[in-house]
Amino acid sequence: MDLRFITRRHYSLLLCGVIIYLIYGTLLVTAIEVYAPEDAFFENGTTGTLKCSFKSKEVVSSGASVTWSFAPEGATDNPTSFFYYTGGKSYPGSLAQFEKRVNWVGDLNKKDASIQVAQMQFSDNGTYWCDVKNPPDITGSASHIKVRVVIKESLPQTSPAIIAVGVIAAVICLIVIAVVTYFIIRRQEPSHGYDGCNSNDTISSQTLRQGKKAESSMESSRCSSPSAPVQGPVIYAQLDHSGNKNSSAFHKVEPVVYADIRKN
Repeated sequence: MDLRFITRRHYSLLLCGVIIYLIYGTLLVTAIEVYAPEDAFFENGTTGTLKCSFKSKEVVSSGASVTWSFAPEGATDNPTSFFYYTGGKSYPGSLAQFEKRVNWVGDLNKKDASIQVAQMQFSDNGTYWCDVKNPPDITGSASHIKVRVVIKESLPQTSPAIIAVGVIAAVICLIVIAVVTYFIIRRQEPSHGYDGCNSNDTISSQTLRQGKKAESSMESSRCSSPSAPVQGPVIYAQLDHSGNKNSSAFHKVEPVVYADIRKN
């Protein structure tokens, strides 16, 4: 009895330990995930939007913060923060290069941490890091974007006109495919019209009909056998009383007399 009590107590303690470990382990591995595009191209002198979003298992609180950092192209040093946002307020960083040029356009409640940089310059080429913290989700890696500031002629061809042409071409291709598919299906459908028959079909059909007629004649003769005595042949005779032997007077003959000879 004592051994059973000790065993149950050990099992209870072990189960509690496992539950605590799972809860604590889950809290440890909980991390915030930050997303940003790999590359971004901007025309010189225009306003560029640096997009950044995040995913957190915790409700976004007032303690959530966003830090943007920058490293010039070819630099080997660690990036330098130039923008910080928390509690609904933004704070400029230590880089004079971005002074009064950065605006917050994100929304933490929508998991958006994007910013805009006005008057993009060639000196803005480099790598930008977006880092988001949402306590207790404070672990996670920052996401980075490689920015290229170029002249208008060097921008990737993604204008609305090109996009519209691509959409129209795709629609035309779909219509052509649908029409071709329709005609292919129509050709593969079996023809239900009458195409006539060849000589072999005609002969075989006639033979089949003759055989059927013969069979039907035999069946009718078997089925229509009279129960009365069989009568002999019926003789039809025309009697001419005019006495004229000329065949042209055949129309003056008397009515036909029927003679019926029966076998007794």
